[in-house]
Amino acid sequence: MQNTLVDKTFRDSDGKIVLAQMPNLPLIVWIVTSLLALIFTNGKINTVLEVLANGSLFTWAWLELFQGVNYFRRALGLAVLIGLIVLKINSDNGLTN
Repeated sequence: MQNTLVDKTFRDSDGKIVLAQMPNLPLIVWIVTSLLALIFTNGKINTVLEVLANGSLFTWAWLELFQGVNYFRRALGLAVLIGLIVLKINSDNGLTN
């Protein structure tokens, strides 16, 4: 099989096209803590949940960026990482609700 840019972008080492995968632990933690933060909307518990959610999503994005199975997954990790940083900068400046 020829190793073209399209292959490197969307195929894993076994030659399978990979756009989505089963969630790993950081992604599961992000989903659960984000949902719980919607229930517990204020107080220390909300702060802890938001820290855990942001930390786990950061971890997932970092892992995808450096260990993603193809260029698409690595680009997805980079996009999420940049998005997290931009959202944090905007929220610290009072630009978001």
